[in-house]
Amino acid sequence: MKPVRLPAAATNALPRWGLLALGLLYILPGLIGRDPWKNDDAASFGIMWTMAHGNLMDWLAPNIAGMAMPAESPLAYWFGAICIKLFGWLLGDPLAARISTVGCFLIGSLSIWYATYLLGRRSEAQPLKLAFGGQPEPRDFGRTLADGAFLIYLGFLGLLLHSHETSAKTLQIALVAYAMYSAARVFDTNKPHQALSLGAVLGLLVLTHGWLLPAGVLLGLLVLSGLHYRPVFKSLIGLSLPAALAICLIWVFSIRALLPEASAQFSTWLSWNIYQINWPTMASLKFFGKYGVWFAWPAWPFASWAVYAWRRQLHSLHISLPLAFFIPLTLLVLLNVHSEEGILLPLLPALAILAAFGLPTMKRGAINAVDWFSVMTLTTCAAFIWIGWIAKETGWPAQIAKNAFKLAPGYKPGFNAIALAIAVLTTLFWILLVHWRISRRPSVLWRAVVLSSGGVVLCWVLLMTLWLPWVNYGKSYAGVAQQIEERMSAVKQCVESNVGPAQRASFAYFGHVHFEDRPDMRCDFLLLQDSIDNQNAEQMLRQYEGRWQLLWEGRRPSDRDERFRLYRRIGN
Repeated sequence: MKPVRLPAAATNALPRWGLLALGLLYILPGLIGRDPWKNDDAASFGIMWTMAHGNLMDWLAPNIAGMAMPAESPLAYWFGAICIKLFGWLLGDPLAARISTVGCFLIGSLSIWYATYLLGRRSEAQPLKLAFGGQPEPRDFGRTLADGAFLIYLGFLGLLLHSHETSAKTLQIALVAYAMYSAARVFDTNKPHQALSLGAVLGLLVLTHGWLLPAGVLLGLLVLSGLHYRPVFKSLIGLSLPAALAICLIWVFSIRALLPEASAQFSTWLSWNIYQINWPTMASLKFFGKYGVWFAWPAWPFASWAVYAWRRQLHSLHISLPLAFFIPLTLLVLLNVHSEEGILLPLLPALAILAAFGLPTMKRGAINAVDWFSVMTLTTCAAFIWIGWIAKETGWPAQIAKNAFKLAPGYKPGFNAIALAIAVLTTLFWILLVHWRISRRPSVLWRAVVLSSGGVVLCWVLLMTLWLPWVNYGKSYAGVAQQIEERMSAVKQCVESNVGPAQRASFAYFGHVHFEDRPDMRCDFLLLQDSIDNQNAEQMLRQYEGRWQLLWEGRRPSDRDERFRLYRRIGN
């Protein structure tokens, strides 16, 4: 027996302008008015920037100013580099590269909406018919569930920062979401062009971040179709798999034909993919349990309840299809040797869709508990953000102001009227939203997640308006790059260095540092990166031939560990 019994009034959809406004409030703050930040954001921008201003070698073999990045697949960086080519002259290279990030967000969010809509209007997902009629129409039910999935997607805590980075992960999660939409179309109507489209998406996923994830997705779909949808199994084997392989082979043969010297880097890429697989360990289990709880909030309570509530109809496509994605991708997380948050991102589209089908089955008490938790937690976070900003700008409360400047020594606050106006309007919108939810007590399905999503958007907007200059000051290498450039302004020569990808990208872009790009290059400058706690810094210097004179030593003011030293070669 189906666990859903609903009146038509519970399936009133959100207005389109409301969804659009919420999506823009989510994605635009954090993209404008900042530098590429340390780690993945700056490193990925460095690859895009190198491609946009480089040659064919740079496009086929990802690198950062000559530093090979053999583990990286090129597709996401191609998109960013094309955006730099088209819009860099107008917006600046960093902001132009983030246009690709906006595109990835649109692909991901729209794919989740339409996939949920397709699954939600299927006959097996419909609520029970009421005795005197009045149950929702299939299209209305599917549309309301799709709105709920979209809100859940915006509310993911783990997605918030990663969705605003210029990295391959943003395209990866978008393509996973699009693969779910394509799979829903294939399992719904099983037309040949839809199977080919699914295969093309899987092939593009290989070109985005390796072949393990698309292989896991295809395996999950093959198992599902083999158990319950045998005609689809033939389409996956006969159409989807060849389409995916064709895209991969075109890429491989293009590299070998156009750039034979890049073959070694491609071999390293293959080895890197295989290296990701290992047996599950206690460390991977602890990582999944520790980070998965907050990373997938608020979806996992609703998704877990959906599986329980629909336990007698697990073969139904609206439950089995998200599970066919979630289960193999979870196994890949547990088998992965790297415990980093980014490997959890591909799980989120399946969780968002599965959670949407848990909304109609949740008890009112559980929904109210989630609502009150969201209101109390996120309102408290927003209040602390406001109090901290007031302290930073005015010096009161003194202790909070002291702590803020202690984390960013040398930072000078500045008033921005536009940022303040956006923060005030967003806060007022949050107050009105909470008042509407508490006073009206609406019966619509998406009421259970609208506060969670709205609160996350509120806190993000406040951080990316009131605190953006402070955050940018602490996470950008622009200041260090300019100091290095000042010491080298008289003589523009190549620099030998051991700095990491993010630092290399930032110094090449902001400081116009010309790093060595061939092993046989003899450079007259040497830039070293190490820890400030390293008491034997000269031992690192002995690894480089020649005699060196220290020109400069510095670091980012907010980093208490990292240190950079610039040397110039003396004598022959």
